[in-house]
Amino acid sequence: MSGTSGSYNAVTWLLDRNVDQGRGGKLAFTDTVSELTYGDLQIKTRRLANLLRRLGVRREERVAMIMLDTVDFPVVFLGAIRAGVVPVPLNTLLTSDQYAYVLADCRARVLFISQALLPVVKDMVGRMPDLEHVVVSGNDAHGHKNFADELARESDAFATAATHADEPAFWLYSSGSTGMPKGVRHLHSNLEATAETYARQVLGIREDDVCLSAAKLFFAYGLGNALTFPMSVGATTVLNSERPTPPLMFSLMNKYHPTIFFGVPTLFSAMLNDETLKQERCGSRLRICTSAGEALPESVGNSWKARFGVDILDGVGSTELLHIFLSNAPGDIKYGTSGRPVPGYKVRLVNEAGTEVADGEVGELLVDAPSAGEGYWNQRSKSRMTFEGHWTRTGDKYVRDADGRYTFCGRSDDMFKVSGIWVSPFEVESALITHPAVLEAAVVPQPDPEGLLKPKAFVVLRSDCATSGLNEALKEHVKQKIGPWKYPRWIDVVDALPKTATGKIQRFKLRDGDAAKP
Repeated sequence: MSGTSGSYNAVTWLLDRNVDQGRGGKLAFTDTVSELTYGDLQIKTRRLANLLRRLGVRREERVAMIMLDTVDFPVVFLGAIRAGVVPVPLNTLLTSDQYAYVLADCRARVLFISQALLPVVKDMVGRMPDLEHVVVSGNDAHGHKNFADELARESDAFATAATHADEPAFWLYSSGSTGMPKGVRHLHSNLEATAETYARQVLGIREDDVCLSAAKLFFAYGLGNALTFPMSVGATTVLNSERPTPPLMFSLMNKYHPTIFFGVPTLFSAMLNDETLKQERCGSRLRICTSAGEALPESVGNSWKARFGVDILDGVGSTELLHIFLSNAPGDIKYGTSGRPVPGYKVRLVNEAGTEVADGEVGELLVDAPSAGEGYWNQRSKSRMTFEGHWTRTGDKYVRDADGRYTFCGRSDDMFKVSGIWVSPFEVESALITHPAVLEAAVVPQPDPEGLLKPKAFVVLRSDCATSGLNEALKEHVKQKIGPWKYPRWIDVVDALPKTATGKIQRFKLRDGDAAKP
């Protein structure tokens, strides 16, 4: 990687290189209201760096970002990195208590926040001992500093901080399915590592691509999709500040004609199954889609390809590893699997004793990644459990077939044994949703009267299905699909499944009885 032996700042590679190569006038970002060329972005990031200096923020200190996906986001994120300051993008859907925890944990000196999100933090920002300034993106700063006004006061000139490739550049807080999030410290070199592996060698991203991501920029997946990858080749990104509903995504696709659409399984399924949108298309230039967050059911991948004529590259990534490390690839797709290791990444499957397992056996997935974070902030014990030298534990259970493809079985804490055989909740869920009555499904273990674990299913039904005799029909359907010992012994119909902001099913809530009954 360039610069690893001396000074290296990620912004020089991501942004300044594009301007140096003649792309200063090219559109980098549009958020449907404002546009930003690569040249504009270079100037604004220099001003942002000067603003941080004026506000007294020093190198290696943190600034928090609670920002919607607008053109202001890359200005703050890249401007902070240019200054050697560490931006910490936060999930825009957290509660006040969660924000208070994270702001205290990362000791942010400045908070950049979108105006629409101010109400969530207004009562606690004054109680944060390290937080000295709040800068608001929007027309009304409500007594705080206005982002546009503050930026306009600054000079266009700034000498980019002479940081190191191995120096922390930004933090991302893991969404986690339980407990408070953990701050993952990522290095300057990590961004280029994801671009040179997955984006270049799997996606084949090009300068003429237009990228649209349903996942937001504060997620590791969304950050790569909508910032790192397009900027690595001088492409263009369409940002969306709103919730990615099927009508909105179809509307954006038909307006901006993206060439790459980055989605998640629940959204692909919703777009396919929205009865009012059966005639909608995905724009005229779409050439590839990607999926991450949870494993993509085979039926969803096949249905998407049949309707739109475009493949979905299903893969798996994590906050700790910054982006996708296992993936299907163009010309090498097998729906229902997570594909093969991305070039540049090594993986292995191990059992509870740490011994590598054979093909066809379930094991925990470990990854040797050039994009791995250096650890969790203030979480030494958890860091040591996750980051083991070259290897990072993912907590995902996988099985590898004889062709070297990997199939997701479930999270380590979601897997369970029935009659001494591992059962994958995802496998049972995938079988259930192939039934015409089922829209979504989640499976958890439940003890039977003898105390032995058996599968229990929670299903969301399609609006037009009949429920008479459905439970037995679903049980028989699963038996025929994947085997008689794996069928759900109990089936509850619910209005919705509990999920994280990334769309991951929170099975622990179902195990604890927190399900939405109709």
